[in-house]
Amino acid sequence: MAGLWIRDPLSIFADGAERGVIVEEGRIVQLVAAGQTPTERFAATFDASEHVVVPGLVNTHHHFYQNLTRALRPALDKELFNWLQALYPVWAGLEPEMLEVATELALAELLLSGCTTTSDHHYLYPAGLEQAIDIQVEAARRIGVRVTLTRGSMDLSVDDGGLPPAAVVQNAETILTDSERVVKTHHQAGPGAMVQVALAPCSPFSVSQPVMLGSAELAEQLDVRLHTHLGETLDENAYCEDRLGMRPVDYLETCGWLSSRTWLAHGIHFSTDEISRLGSAGVAVSHCPHSNMVLASGLCPACSLENAGCQLGLGVDGSASNDASNAIEEVRCALMLQRLREGAAVVGHRDALRWATAGGAGCLGRDDIGRIVPGAQADLALFRLDELRHSGHHDPLAALVLCGANRADRVMIAGRWLVEDGRATHIDEEELAGRHAAAARRLRQRAGLD
Repeated sequence: MAGLWIRDPLSIFADGAERGVIVEEGRIVQLVAAGQTPTERFAATFDASEHVVVPGLVNTHHHFYQNLTRALRPALDKELFNWLQALYPVWAGLEPEMLEVATELALAELLLSGCTTTSDHHYLYPAGLEQAIDIQVEAARRIGVRVTLTRGSMDLSVDDGGLPPAAVVQNAETILTDSERVVKTHHQAGPGAMVQVALAPCSPFSVSQPVMLGSAELAEQLDVRLHTHLGETLDENAYCEDRLGMRPVDYLETCGWLSSRTWLAHGIHFSTDEISRLGSAGVAVSHCPHSNMVLASGLCPACSLENAGCQLGLGVDGSASNDASNAIEEVRCALMLQRLREGAAVVGHRDALRWATAGGAGCLGRDDIGRIVPGAQADLALFRLDELRHSGHHDPLAALVLCGANRADRVMIAGRWLVEDGRATHIDEEELAGRHAAAARRLRQRAGLD
């Protein structure tokens, strides 16, 4: 079957592809260099002369369900622990239908921003939501975005010295049994996987050591990845030192998590020695710039982590801490924050794009996405620069990041166009927004907020 030539892009984030790429059967089969013509057969062309082409963006940390509680008044203007305590009672009312529509909307929102692969960290299991991962798998299949769904967990309630209320936690046996079930049921291994599953105990202040240890053992046995929040706030460090007698990275090591199987969300409050240890172990980190700013958590030492040997990816984080979930906007934010920390000459737009693509793929343990190279999955995001915000630009790739792009014009996943002319071809946005707004309203009502 002859392929598609995406030809003569305005700019492309790839070496040796100045004249575009040939896509065939869901993969990139050829890069066409400047002054060259394709050697691979093609049956159709797409004129990309008005588009900046980048690998599909990879989102490495999210909480889909939280888009039901954006800008919720009781949680405004609070830092992490108080913010969580304000929201846990609301989230305790989450129902299967709410999670379903929240997942659909999160995936659609990400897709329209140029994201082709996303993780999600679902750790909330009130009564009735035991099939959360199964619900998310079906929603992801409908939307068509690649996902790494993490079977999150909490078993340490406030009654046990943790932070969450008892209504949203499960016991260790239930957590580990279901973790094994969802991996064996849904996880796809190998190149081109559309659904993968990882294990993700939530945080040191909501999960017991037996669950941390058991999850690490199970991940090794089933050959899947591990994910958790770590180093997000100074409160977390103080909690670990007070309750566990050690800092979070030391705790991670005692639980068997200091390995290349692990990627962490946030990774802000690490010492120089801890950064070195994480890098030596091959631990990856998801930098979540907008969320960190909203909650005033701190500034991730992204460059130091990467220089130490950590894979560095970007995460939009939950829509209750970010209040948005736009993958391309996260790229600009990451660039600006790291320049503030490291200096303008140290971090450029290509670095931020690399974190959002190949770096994110590395966080998820994948080498078949995040790059425009022969053999990679044909996951591409194409952006036009014809809005007022881009007028007068000189370097198209730099303008994509610096001038604040926020919506892709075209998005391809596995060789299939899912976004054309800025619209998802298979999603009724108005209908989806209506169902989502109704679910959010019901959740507020259940919490007594309406």
